[in-house]
Amino acid sequence: MDVITGAGLRTALAGVDAVIDTTNLTTMSARRSREFFETATRTLLKAGEEAGVGHHIALSIVGIDDLDASYYAGKLAQERAVAAGRVPYSIARTGQFHEFAEQLLSTMRGPVVLVPRTLLRSVSAREAGGHLVDVAEAGPVGRAVDFVGPEDERLADLVRRMLAHDGSRRRAVELGLPGLYGRGLASGALRGTPPRLEGETTFDDWLNSEDHRPVG
Repeated sequence: MDVITGAGLRTALAGVDAVIDTTNLTTMSARRSREFFETATRTLLKAGEEAGVGHHIALSIVGIDDLDASYYAGKLAQERAVAAGRVPYSIARTGQFHEFAEQLLSTMRGPVVLVPRTLLRSVSAREAGGHLVDVAEAGPVGRAVDFVGPEDERLADLVRRMLAHDGSRRRAVELGLPGLYGRGLASGALRGTPPRLEGETTFDDWLNSEDHRPVG
């Protein structure tokens, strides 16, 4: 099925009670991010309404209210589109996943890894998935309670611990990014604020689990 064109969605959603939308696009362009998330969300909502879906759940990110820039601009556009739709909904914001550090490393080569200065409260994707199921089963609530990890962290520290754990000799260097996006990453907004639910799996627990794939 195609969330942009809608091809195959009607068949896929037949008899479905709830849709959990975790579609994603990797981009730093605010324009591309908005375009993707607005189009995908409206297409899913239209197909869901036609199929009689009673609950649309959108995965989003904690603390992005004042970060209408870069990738986060698309997530905010997605939230607005969901709220403006006619399908009962829940917006489930979570912390960045532990897996984000792994993904960042996999996109870089060379002995030095440049890591944007980011204060976060990362959570395991496995626990976040369980949270999304809980939100789906609880019924539409509009904005669900935020779900974050158990510890305040810096992204650069996560990357360094991962490199050490995986036996890599690469070095992580933290740097601040300019503009609204960079200031937002470094502000601590992505750690979320109470009230919030907290997962139990720390980053170090995750490193030692089967969910982590070593990155050289």
